[in-house]
Amino acid sequence: MRFSKKAILEELTRLYPDAGPELNFTNPYETLVAVMLSAQCTDKMVNKVTPAVFARFPDAASMAAATVEELHPMVKSCGFKSKAVNIIETCKLLMLRHGGEVPRTMEELTALPGVGRKTANVVMSNAFGVPAIAVDTHVFRVSNRLGLAEADDVLKTELQLQKAIPKKDWLDMHHRLIFHGRRVCKAQRPLCAECTLREMCRAERERSKAAKNHKPHKRTGG
Repeated sequence: MRFSKKAILEELTRLYPDAGPELNFTNPYETLVAVMLSAQCTDKMVNKVTPAVFARFPDAASMAAATVEELHPMVKSCGFKSKAVNIIETCKLLMLRHGGEVPRTMEELTALPGVGRKTANVVMSNAFGVPAIAVDTHVFRVSNRLGLAEADDVLKTELQLQKAIPKKDWLDMHHRLIFHGRRVCKAQRPLCAECTLREMCRAERERSKAAKNHKPHKRTGG
């Protein structure tokens, strides 16, 4: 039985009615820095380091005046040294081009060092309420497994999700897909037996079909 994309979205909404960002931030500057740190790092780890970072560098002006030698030791648990470099350089450009404020357009955000389309979408939607769907590893995996998208890269996935999901729900559904990816539809060992979306899942249907079509070889010989 094939389920509609609407049914999948309704079940995700039922499962995670209050899904929201798991990164801690209070303004656009903090949003941008936290999301830059979160690349290839857990939100939990980012949340451990950002209180001290924001206490010492509370705005773009103070961060622009920082040195990599000051910032990197504070954020090294979040990954590469290049993150510290990009954050400082980004804040210098915020001071130079945007009066110290975080811009709210895709073009302006992606012109900043270390800010890709995913980061820009997260900042636009969470900091400014601009409808956007950020496709991180969880959103990409879950949406393609379920059948909300059928794409081999993040941009195609984003464009397909924009068509599959009502625009007013883009931000909330982004968070719901992440919640499902972290809690159930995990990368290596998805909890399919526990998943209430199992009967609607394209990956599960394909698995079942492959199993039915697989015929064991008959044993021959004396």
